[in-house]
Amino acid sequence: MFAAFARWIGFLTMAAGAVGGLMVAFGFLWFVSKIPLDEPSLAPRADGIVVLTGAAARIPDAIELLAADRGQRLLITGVHRATRAREIARLTPLYSKYFTCCIDLDRSALNTFGNALEARRWTRAHNFNSLIVVTSNWHMPRAMAEIAHQLPDIRLIPYPVISEKVKSDPWWQNAETARLLLGEYLKYLFALTRMRLDPDSAA
Repeated sequence: MFAAFARWIGFLTMAAGAVGGLMVAFGFLWFVSKIPLDEPSLAPRADGIVVLTGAAARIPDAIELLAADRGQRLLITGVHRATRAREIARLTPLYSKYFTCCIDLDRSALNTFGNALEARRWTRAHNFNSLIVVTSNWHMPRAMAEIAHQLPDIRLIPYPVISEKVKSDPWWQNAETARLLLGEYLKYLFALTRMRLDPDSAA
């Protein structure tokens, strides 16, 4: 009797593991299918623009949006503490004048959750009702989820910066890209789980 019960428990455990594995696999395929592979045309206008630091092309794209009058101000969140505005201005010398009037730097955020907290503080301080969110295409799902959790009443417009790392080869043919996307997918799941378990974290 005990042996039969143990076999039954073992079967159920294996079945649950297999179902869980399939759910994660299909979820990953869904996640990858939602990553845009083409850069959008000029974004619609919003009150503000938020760019999350990381890949090199994010900040120049965000500053160009500001120069194109897509938003009133730009927040660059996640800037290294030792980095000065003039160093960032060198990335877009044609638009360096905007650093004296319309660009704010956040040096406190250390991760995407911190970026979202700073975006909330900055958005509330300026009484904005809409934001363009600029980050890498593979990072956009998690960034949008985190910021939407902190600013549920704010209209968010994604502006994904296309990563050459993701664009150059199909992810299933490039082990480095596959690891990047799988890691980001797991971080995305963790963020969703954390927000469900702590719905008041946006208060």
